[in-house]
Amino acid sequence: MAKTANINVRIDPKTKASVEQLFSSFGISVTDAINIFLHKSLMEGGLPFEMKQPRFNSETEMAIEEARLIMAGNFPARRYASAKELFDELKTDGE
Repeated sequence: MAKTANINVRIDPKTKASVEQLFSSFGISVTDAINIFLHKSLMEGGLPFEMKQPRFNSETEMAIEEARLIMAGNFPARRYASAKELFDELKTDGE
């Protein structure tokens, strides 16, 4: 019996780069993460997470998309020198 077997996975390059960066922050490779997923699936007797559609209202979905754009550097985000500066701006926006 072979000690290893290969699984080929096709994935878009952006997702691959993102998961490589994520898993490297944990000190593991994508291969390690896949092995963890597969072993956990065997232990659970199925997928090791609940599958369901996210249920967000449109305002929350827009905020999530804006956050993704900010993280990708595609949306200018305001920066504040202090919490007071932020709260002062929030007060003037509400008036």
